[in-house]
Amino acid sequence: MVQLVEQARAAPPRPASAQSNVSGVTAAGSGGLPPPQTVGALRRTESKVAGGSADPTADPPGLRERTAAMFEEWARVADNPSGDEQQLALAQQLAHAGLLHCDETTERLLRILVELAVAHCLSSEPPRDATTPGAPPLNFAAVDACARLVLLLVKFLRADAQAKEAEAKEKGEEGGVKEKEESAAAAPHLALFKVALDMTAAVLRRDSEERGPALNPRPYFRLFAAWVGSLAAPDPVLNGNAVATLAPIATALLSVQPARVPGFAFAYLELIAHRAFLPRLLLAAGQKGWPLFQKLLSVMLKFMEPYLRSAKLSEPVRLLYKGTLRVLLVLLHDFPEFLCNHHFNLCDAIPPSCIQMRNLILSAFPRNMRLPDPFTANLKVDLLPEISQPPRILAEPDHVLRNQQMHAEVDQYLKSRTPVHFVESLRARLMLPAAEAAACGTRYNVPLLNALVLYMGIQAIAQLAAKPQQAQLPILHSAPMEVFQQLVTELDTEGRYLLLNAIANQLRYPNNHTHYFSCVLLFLFAEAASETVQEQITRVLLERLIVNRPHPWGLLITFIELIKNPRYSFWSHGFTRCAPEIEKLFESVARSCMGPPGAGARASGPGAADDELAAAPAAIPVE
Repeated sequence: MVQLVEQARAAPPRPASAQSNVSGVTAAGSGGLPPPQTVGALRRTESKVAGGSADPTADPPGLRERTAAMFEEWARVADNPSGDEQQLALAQQLAHAGLLHCDETTERLLRILVELAVAHCLSSEPPRDATTPGAPPLNFAAVDACARLVLLLVKFLRADAQAKEAEAKEKGEEGGVKEKEESAAAAPHLALFKVALDMTAAVLRRDSEERGPALNPRPYFRLFAAWVGSLAAPDPVLNGNAVATLAPIATALLSVQPARVPGFAFAYLELIAHRAFLPRLLLAAGQKGWPLFQKLLSVMLKFMEPYLRSAKLSEPVRLLYKGTLRVLLVLLHDFPEFLCNHHFNLCDAIPPSCIQMRNLILSAFPRNMRLPDPFTANLKVDLLPEISQPPRILAEPDHVLRNQQMHAEVDQYLKSRTPVHFVESLRARLMLPAAEAAACGTRYNVPLLNALVLYMGIQAIAQLAAKPQQAQLPILHSAPMEVFQQLVTELDTEGRYLLLNAIANQLRYPNNHTHYFSCVLLFLFAEAASETVQEQITRVLLERLIVNRPHPWGLLITFIELIKNPRYSFWSHGFTRCAPEIEKLFESVARSCMGPPGAGARASGPGAADDELAAAPAAIPVE
């Protein structure tokens, strides 16, 4: 490796950091290891900052130079094929100097290492040329050396802790609890790994604030990817299947989420979907990694929401959208239970215009379930054994209601229909303040509306289970149904559309939520006071069917029932024949849903009309 310090000197100074460049760094000796006094001086230099420094957060004088000298010597040792003993000796010197205690000194050391590695990497970046396609080549030698040094120190601390544990056992100092020993053995090296991740994230955030759109995320991505990829190594330094290892990675990535570091968005998406990270996080014991990945995915969706809402996508946002769709497809294929359990929170972050993205989430069903064919003639949905089982939802809509001071009133009305003015005041309480509405692109508090719909459905199903004699009329004359009916009548077009979407979001695989909300939609259609409401219900169902597959099972059985059951007189409504292209679209979807003409009106097999369905927009938007 070429002289690290000499190349790093060429890196341009970073304007907002007094010690962010590497000029004036003194080289260490020419031997294979830094002199012991160099490593020890790092700690002594650090200790001086507590004495009289006006800025306790500033690096002590000389600390950066000594760290650079140590780093350059490490790079020489790391490139030596027979340098294992020298690498171990370096780790021992750092430990004996007190630099691996995961205190403020360790944070400064690792932060400076990351800064030096990034500066060295970016100094190799050629001038930007708009005529040259692709990203310019970079020299990642220092970045790779930094990643390897952190892994070496982690490995050293793990081996040291294991040796101390073995020595304690020999002396009879086990403590009697094996789990405590394992935790104590794991803590030192995991703590150092966490500090390295946090310092890399901190440097990235600062770099993003200073450089803005000119940020080059590639050195930081290389660092994170090296550490994430090490989890899948043949002899991994860290236990990649433990949540204690994966959680610091997730936390560091959340701290550089796209909303905070937009220039890191593509790297962020690639890291959370990394083959060494995503499967391990979702396969961790006890599903302890699921909440972490739900947060990682949700912040990605929330970042894209303003762009997807307007449906005017630049090419970078379009690529980001396609990448996110692919991640959802991986989850649908390999981890469908994750999407089943977290559908509520994920759909909250997706704008109504993203039909296919939402369908991907709502189409998930448990792998141990075999879906009944929705195109079966005379399918009795209410007799399916799965239809009485509640789904598992890792969301708490009642918390959303509590945050809005609505939970107690909703409960009271569902139990006693008091206060009588509750439903009348509901519309105003679902509205956003003018300033917030302008930022969100809607006048309604969509998360609150989604939570209200799901919570009322859960309570209605619980009431029906407590009074089985009323099961023949599952939704008639119930307080939740009165709320739904009144909201459908009183809300304007936008609010009604959002309400119907919130109901349709519960049409998923066979369970009692799917059955209940399917009945709600059909009842609202049958009892609608105007054809406008019926047309809007049809729109909400139809726009989810004309996009490419997959389509949620509950969505299919609801639409099939709507167009087949004479009670709803679907084909007699004027909106089905308002224009030739609309009539053709209805007939095409009906054929694909109902089977061949001999089996009933307007039909074809379950795979029919794919060409016409595939011709619809893939995801954004269906107006």
